[in-house]
Amino acid sequence: MSGMHFEILFQNDRLVVINKPPGILVHRSHLSRERTVVLQALRDQLAQRLYPVHRLDRATSGVLLFALDPDTAHALNQVFTAQAVEKRYLAIVRGWPDPPEGSVDRPVRDDARDSHRDALTLYRRLATAELPIANRRHQSSRYALMALTPKSGRRHQLRIHMERISHPIIGDTTHGDGEHNRLFRQHLDAHRMMLHASHLSMQDPGNSHKTLAFHAPLRGEFAHALKQLDWQEPERPPAGIGEDITSGSD
Repeated sequence: MSGMHFEILFQNDRLVVINKPPGILVHRSHLSRERTVVLQALRDQLAQRLYPVHRLDRATSGVLLFALDPDTAHALNQVFTAQAVEKRYLAIVRGWPDPPEGSVDRPVRDDARDSHRDALTLYRRLATAELPIANRRHQSSRYALMALTPKSGRRHQLRIHMERISHPIIGDTTHGDGEHNRLFRQHLDAHRMMLHASHLSMQDPGNSHKTLAFHAPLRGEFAHALKQLDWQEPERPPAGIGEDITSGSD
C-alpha cells in the first residue's frame, strides 16, 4: 500500500477520473525505477483493477482518466488515438505573449520514431502580472496566465511550443528559464511546474448522444501562486480556448 490518496473527480462502473497531483509518474517505465506511481496507488485506493488510456507528465497536474474494464479501455483508447478529445490546460509563463491569442504550429520531435511530427497548440492570454523583482534583463519580472489547447498529442508539446515563442512555462527544468524558475521558488514559494490539465471532454464512446466533460480545480502551489499574483481561477471550465480571468482586486 502506498498510502497516497487521490481526489476523485468522477467515477461510475466504467471509468474513474482523478485530479492528479504534480511530481508523480502515471505508470512505471524503463526510464524510472520509482516505486510509487499513480496507476498502482489508485488501484490500492479503489481496490480495483485500472486500465490507463492517456497520461500526463510527471510534473503536470490535472484531469487523468482510467478505464475500469478492458472494453471501455479499448473504446477510450480509440477516441484518444483519433485525437477526438478536447484538452485544455492552464499555465503560467514568462513574459506577456503578444498578440494575446494565437497558435503555434511547429513540429515536435518524436524520439520513439526518431522523427518530427506535426503539432499545433492554440493559446490565449488570460491575465498578466508584473512583480517588482529584478532579473538579468529588466528591473521587474512579467508573467502571464495562459489557456492552452493542444490540437495534437505530442510528448512535451505545450512545454516545447511555449519555449519556442519565448514564453516558457515556469518551473519547467527542461524547456524553461532557470532564472525565473528560481524567482518563483524564492519569492512565491512555488517549486513545481506551472502546467495543469484543467479540462477534458469527449463524446461518450458508449453513447454517441452524450458528452463526457471533466474539470480539475487548481490545488496546492499552483492555486497559491494565482492568489499571490492576484489572479482568479475560472469558476467553470474555460469556453473555447479559455475564458477571461480578471484580477482579484478589480
